Amino acid sequence: MRSRWAAGSTLVTGAGVGVLAAEAVVAKMCENQPTPERVRVDALGSVGMRAGTMGSAFAASVVDTMSMGGRAYANGRLVTVRLGADAQHLTLPDAETVKSAGAPTGELMAAQWVSGAGSVTLTTALAPTSAIARAILPPAGNLLSIPAVQRLAVRRVAAVKTKATPEPCRHSWVHAVVMWPDDTRRGGWLRADDGMDYAAAVAAETAARLARGQGKPGAYTPAAALGPDLAGAAGGTFILG
Repeated sequence: MRSRWAAGSTLVTGAGVGVLAAEAVVAKMCENQPTPERVRVDALGSVGMRAGTMGSAFAASVVDTMSMGGRAYANGRLVTVRLGADAQHLTLPDAETVKSAGAPTGELMAAQWVSGAGSVTLTTALAPTSAIARAILPPAGNLLSIPAVQRLAVRRVAAVKTKATPEPCRHSWVHAVVMWPDDTRRGGWLRADDGMDYAAAVAAETAARLARGQGKPGAYTPAAALGPDLAGAAGGTFILG
């Protein structure tokens, strides 16, 4: 990796819908402001599903998430919290509603890095939000931490058949609330279309900018490498309070 950096290579992790959208809207609200005390992010991707099977890659991601448990930042340190905690029922700017709950994702780390806040929490629409599911998640996660059980679960989940379904909402959204020690509080949104379509647009825009020499040697999240306006150039729209 060092030899690649010395040669001018740039590694951009999370160049998709979630990480960029989360860090971009937080970065926009933190521009020209002191370091905030707390940040909350709600990643509310909306994705249409094709008929088929889950597949091993997605299944492994689901099982890994359940076995890890939840994550948050407290006093600047990454800590373990209850998976499915901090459930939210949000009204979107276009008047649709969506539920979300806590889960360990890259968006959490990106929001902390870009803001520097000591306390950061994140919820996602991909997490189960029913009371029953959230009660089952912690013991299920403990069971899935056993390697043999985890491998079996990945095989079973990978074979699950899915039906073609439309996007649950008209748009994908990321919501963020940023709070400062003096009780100043700002909220903002980033709107995009279908999550997978936006992810492809983000990857393409990132690659195009790197090809034009706009990157810098090293490893970065998308907004850290190319600025938060990358989210808008890929088709996202900021709505900042």
